[in-house]
Amino acid sequence: MYTRSAQLYDELHHFNDYDRASSDLLRLVREVCPGAKTLLDAGCGTGRHLAHLDGALTVEGLDISEELLAIARHRLPEVAFHLGDMTDFDIGKTFDVVICLFGSITYVQTRTNLERAVACLARHVASGGILVIEPWLSPAQYWRNHPVMNVADTPNRKIAWMYVGREQDNIVTNDYHFMVATPDGVSHFTEQHKLGLFSDDDYGASLAAAGMAVLRKESHGFFGKGLYVATQA
Repeated sequence: MYTRSAQLYDELHHFNDYDRASSDLLRLVREVCPGAKTLLDAGCGTGRHLAHLDGALTVEGLDISEELLAIARHRLPEVAFHLGDMTDFDIGKTFDVVICLFGSITYVQTRTNLERAVACLARHVASGGILVIEPWLSPAQYWRNHPVMNVADTPNRKIAWMYVGREQDNIVTNDYHFMVATPDGVSHFTEQHKLGLFSDDDYGASLAAAGMAVLRKESHGFFGKGLYVATQA
């Protein structure tokens, strides 16, 4: 999970257009749930989506990483952020829109936990509201044993991070290796991230078990991995 790398998160994902993705999300919300006023972002990370959505909606965030939440709270000091596991949390209220974007849901790893997470998210959707889930890769799409490298280049910090994903029983283990160069020198550290590979049937079954009906399903979504939009059946 994101611990030491949390301070690098926004630089590591500099290539993601959160402004466009958030605008697309807001347009979808206005179309599918025009009366929506409140939104919960589960797996909110550093609050990049919420920074664009705040004001258009009353927003709150949830994440399991205190390190990421610290950055989100600094970015949006007036927004309520909650520390919690998306498979088992209770904020004590519901929202017109509940989102789980950028493949965050795959950190639950297993089909059982996917069902628990979707059920928990669904319990926080108000009557007439919507649940929006952006998946990661399916077992058929995953690039097994493929070396990956990303680079972030700013004037005072250069970051290279690389990994070779290993998959077993539809759980991917990524041992991320980070090289970080600053004027003080070069450091290296590693983090292990485990992610589940879920099929379209897995998502469909989990939504149905949670009493949700799929309103819209897209193959591309905001970042090219797909999208599920569901409401209470």
